[in-house]
Amino acid sequence: MGILGDSLDKAAANTATRPIPKSAGAQMRFLVKREKGSTKVVAQRLGISQRTVERYLKDQIKRPRPELAARLVAEVTKDWQPRVRDRAKKQAASTGGIVIETRARFGFTAAPGTTDDGRIRLITQHLPPAYAARLFDAQAAGASEQQLQNIAAEGLQEIYFKDRGRRADGLQVEFTDIDYVEMDF
Repeated sequence: MGILGDSLDKAAANTATRPIPKSAGAQMRFLVKREKGSTKVVAQRLGISQRTVERYLKDQIKRPRPELAARLVAEVTKDWQPRVRDRAKKQAASTGGIVIETRARFGFTAAPGTTDDGRIRLITQHLPPAYAARLFDAQAAGASEQQLQNIAAEGLQEIYFKDRGRRADGLQVEFTDIDYVEMDF
């Protein structure tokens, strides 16, 4: 996925109320339980053999290689506390909204006589629930990174640059050259 999709996933992971299991064996058991007991599916998700998964389940192997440990933590984090994530997303989409912090190049298409040269800006802005809902729906529908960028750009354009329609009528914002994006809800 892209930078905005990853940021949405990271924000959802930050809503967890309990930490993920610490040991590799406990993490492996969690994944096998989530996959309804299929060690083969877990092995495919992690890029290891089915027998290796079985060894972790029996605690015959206790310390994974660093790259496997990172993949294991990433996979457990994806599946950890799905109801808590869904509740947090639902609240953000209905009442709370989403906070976006980004450093990116913003260019403008505006009235003649104004500067439209893009420049790097650091923006931290709360977007209303409608934009959060659109971002979540687009991500769930498998939207491309560009589509997520367009939704975020539209939200920043309306809330930050146009101040909810109180100024800069007709301004169109281009959201490019993203250095980083962090979201929270």
